[in-house]
Amino acid sequence: MSSTPLSFLPGPVLAIESSCDETACAILSSDGTCLAQRVVSQDGHADFGGVVPEIAARAHLALLPGLVQATLADAHLTANDIGFVASATGPGLIGGLIVGSGFGKGLALALGKPFVAVNHVEAHALTARIPGLVPGGAPFPYLLLLVSGGHCQCIAVEGVGQYRKLGGTIDDAAGEAFDKVAKMLGLGWPGGPALEQLAQEGNPKTIPLPRPLLGREGCDFSFSGLKTALSQKLAPFGQSPLPRQFAADLAASFQQAVADVVADRITHALRMMPNAGLLVCAGGVAANSVLRARLEAVAEQHGIRFAAPPLKLCTDNAVMIGWAALETCQEAARRGLPQPDDSTTRPRPRWPLEEMAQRFAAPL
Repeated sequence: MSSTPLSFLPGPVLAIESSCDETACAILSSDGTCLAQRVVSQDGHADFGGVVPEIAARAHLALLPGLVQATLADAHLTANDIGFVASATGPGLIGGLIVGSGFGKGLALALGKPFVAVNHVEAHALTARIPGLVPGGAPFPYLLLLVSGGHCQCIAVEGVGQYRKLGGTIDDAAGEAFDKVAKMLGLGWPGGPALEQLAQEGNPKTIPLPRPLLGREGCDFSFSGLKTALSQKLAPFGQSPLPRQFAADLAASFQQAVADVVADRITHALRMMPNAGLLVCAGGVAANSVLRARLEAVAEQHGIRFAAPPLKLCTDNAVMIGWAALETCQEAARRGLPQPDDSTTRPRPRWPLEEMAQRFAAPL
């Protein structure tokens, strides 16, 4: 995207993210500069061992008004300074999406500004293109590995609105598997960061675990069998506390198995997309240092660059929502199409990326 402010945008974009348990707001200038951002990670889910949709939706409803006001104050702006409003409108937990998109539409209506509905997965897919994030930029096409609590996909990113799903999980997402294994080890929720920390004390070669689909054609993923194999290692202990070293070795072995599987699947995905000049890893699990290092090695072996967002942009955030909206507006302008106004777009718990091309279809 050009560093020159877009002439068709009357001011900055205010973006909202509420697709799961992060309530977030950000304000970006028309060249993609983040003027202010705030994220509240909800704390009402830990006792349940996972996100409770109803609790998440109620928290979004309570948090959003104050969060938006605080973000505007951080940016030294008033609501009237905003050029348009954008919000994640799918996929995700429908209650949270209804709250966030409803708030965004209401704000846009009150201000007399356009509203842009953003696909949450597309926002992850385009994060690497935020100016200054990746040295040398992130020109199309590139291969995206999206790994989070709800997603595990290999996606060919060929342009704004142009995506091909090359493969995905046939059972658990990678982040879901991390959380479930962490719970088995008594680490609580969210489990990914705690498991990675425990794994630093362990030896990843100590406990043999399977590598599901390793070497199989294509780039689909499977983590359910790995999770089951690990639970069988715990069976002899029953309800007894696990020895610390055994738990650490098990965590390290599990983490290594996931990294091995993902590296193999990405190798296959790169064969399916030989024109990729960049490998991008995004989503919450992209924060895992072992996985990052392994993917960087795979990219180097294939003679391409590797990029991952900074840790604060790996998890759900509103900066990526605002950026995706800006990219959408610029693409519409490039094609000579009217600027989007999605005030009648309904939130969707499922919203396949392949449908995003419809946004730029020539009007009849």
